[in-house]
Amino acid sequence: MDIYSRYAPFIREHIYRNNWQSLRGIQVAAGDAIFNTDENVLLTASTAAGKTEAAMFPILTLMEEDPPLSVGCLYIAPLKALINDQFGRVEELCSEADITVMHWHGDVSQDRKRKFLKAPRGILQITPESLEAMMMRRHQMIGQLFGDLRFIVIDEVHSFLRGDRGLQTVCLVQRLMRDAGISPRIIGLSATIGSPEAAARIIAAGTGRGTVIPKVKEASGEWRISMEHFYITGPQAGEGEPSEYDPSMKYIYDRSQGRKCLVFSNSREECEAVTVDLRTIGELSHEPERFLIHHGNLSTAYRESAEDIIKEDDKNVTICTTSTLELGIDIGRLERAFQINAPFTVSSFLQRMGRTGRRGNPAEMLFVMREERAGDRDDIGKFIPWSLLQGIALVQLYIEERWVEPPREGRLPFSLLYHQAMSILSAEGDMQPAELASRLLTLSPFANISQEDLKVLLRHLVKEDQLEITETGGLLVGIKGERVINDYRFFAVFQENVEYSVRCESSEIGTIAYPPKLNEDICIAGKVWRVTDTNIKEKKVYVMPVKGKVPAYFGDVAGDIDTRVLLRMKKALGENDIYPYLLNNAKVRLEEARHMAREASLTERPLHNIGPRMYILFPWLGSYAFLALSRLIQIKCAKRLGLTGFISAKPYYMQFIMKESEDGFYEILKEEAERLTDPMELLFPKEVPVFEKYDAQVPPELVRKSFAYGVLDIGTMKERIREWPEPGTRSRYTVII
Repeated sequence: MDIYSRYAPFIREHIYRNNWQSLRGIQVAAGDAIFNTDENVLLTASTAAGKTEAAMFPILTLMEEDPPLSVGCLYIAPLKALINDQFGRVEELCSEADITVMHWHGDVSQDRKRKFLKAPRGILQITPESLEAMMMRRHQMIGQLFGDLRFIVIDEVHSFLRGDRGLQTVCLVQRLMRDAGISPRIIGLSATIGSPEAAARIIAAGTGRGTVIPKVKEASGEWRISMEHFYITGPQAGEGEPSEYDPSMKYIYDRSQGRKCLVFSNSREECEAVTVDLRTIGELSHEPERFLIHHGNLSTAYRESAEDIIKEDDKNVTICTTSTLELGIDIGRLERAFQINAPFTVSSFLQRMGRTGRRGNPAEMLFVMREERAGDRDDIGKFIPWSLLQGIALVQLYIEERWVEPPREGRLPFSLLYHQAMSILSAEGDMQPAELASRLLTLSPFANISQEDLKVLLRHLVKEDQLEITETGGLLVGIKGERVINDYRFFAVFQENVEYSVRCESSEIGTIAYPPKLNEDICIAGKVWRVTDTNIKEKKVYVMPVKGKVPAYFGDVAGDIDTRVLLRMKKALGENDIYPYLLNNAKVRLEEARHMAREASLTERPLHNIGPRMYILFPWLGSYAFLALSRLIQIKCAKRLGLTGFISAKPYYMQFIMKESEDGFYEILKEEAERLTDPMELLFPKEVPVFEKYDAQVPPELVRKSFAYGVLDIGTMKERIREWPEPGTRSRYTVII
């Protein structure tokens, strides 16, 4: 029987009503894997390829044929916006089959949740944080809720594979299976998996099943990519004249007119600044406001309003956004995406590119690379267009090799271990240490953590009153621990800033990361506001709208870049290829950088003399290997090198003053790198490098160990140092700008 004929009648009717001429390759392959095997399934296909329908159609068919006695399908997604979007689509599909669909997150009313809990059936759509809360607060209901669970669908699974949030999701799935005594199949969905085999291994751990990864030949699609470069002020590289506006903003403004667009930024601060600039140009041009804003610090009302407006096909609006609109939400007839500077990863580039190109149109992205012009006194590192090179590298890595970042593995997630220990004890109460150890260390994310390390953590938590010991020797959450777990922010394992709610009259606008002063102007929601009152105790800020322009601040933004990206950047700087998507300014700027690189031999050797005893090092290493190298130089080599004035522009270059010769530099680094056997040696004395959200609750010795073994990439660092010139072959070049 073909897959279409195997579908339930209501699904076939849905296909007919929507005028589908045929099923897509991924839908046929997924149907075969779900209908005809009992294995887990990982579906990888480009954005807008129909992965959600590919998974849900056979799942819903099986649920209609044999209705589960509890929730039958648990759908886990990283964003509330994605859940809301999928909820509307799936609810409409299921309305004729009498299959319940429920979405569950912080914005869903308690009345709806209570009604669902009385008769849990069908599909439950949820974020990891809400599932954590459910596991803790409704632990006694887990069997009733999930006792007949057949499928767990993890959407945008790539977004869960490089940090603690993904490991938390794996822990929750495994705890749910154990607590409910079930063995559901895992269905993972993603458009940007770097290593499908590694991803399949991670999501299927503890299930006792293999994972089918259907191979589907995708139809070739059309990409429209351009990349232009702008100096923020002054003449452009292509000899353009100065503009009365920021030229990059005028470029976006002109090319978004009459279209529905997204403008992606890499930080909330940049997103706010871009929105203000574009709105200012619109005001001066006497054009009705058409620029909206969407990021994680805005109120639910602001975000949902932007989502609703851009879904309307007859509205030509532009939303300035961050990663919050990067993932699978269907925003309809989106014609064009802009990217301000290069994103950090190939995965992010592909996801953002994939927001366009739906409904038969080609995917279209315009990169806008912005840069301050380097001054006469700046070092050579500031004369290199890093973002332009990074954008080229991301595009070329995918075009040439179909390469995407693989999952991060081999970590020691002690912060998450603390979190899961507190969650389990909060849910289940008094528990003997041996039982708790069994519950924790059998979860696959903690496979590299020893029983001795867990003992160190538990003793520390007892000492700090996070836990207390009962008369029978069991463990309970202690007084200080109660304060931690009773905060709603406990459910999330990603780092959050302390946030202050910004309100204008009775409406919440969003949140900011610091308490402003009275009468200070702040920027949020793409507008400027004057602070009229602050309530530090309640963390509330009251404002009124004003004209003007000020920078926004929402807290630090981290981004790790893979070594493969840096190496492709180096190649782009050293080769002669002219990439067809580069526009005039970008071509000229790249050729300027290449000319300088050739003159100074920048890509041939890593170390360059730029003045009396002053050197600059271009290691071409990703963020974590770069961090390891900077520590090797400062901790192990500084004294022998006579090194002072160390400056790091992570992950691009390092600059320092050095008494040793270039030959001596290579010799000493090679000796110290080969001598290094334990990454713990690359920590400063008494340093406790808090890196994850709950590191502050973990004993310092475990925090140090987690950072050394889970963050510092000494393997890649050592490989690179071995490739560097042998002493006696030092460069004859001195770099002069």
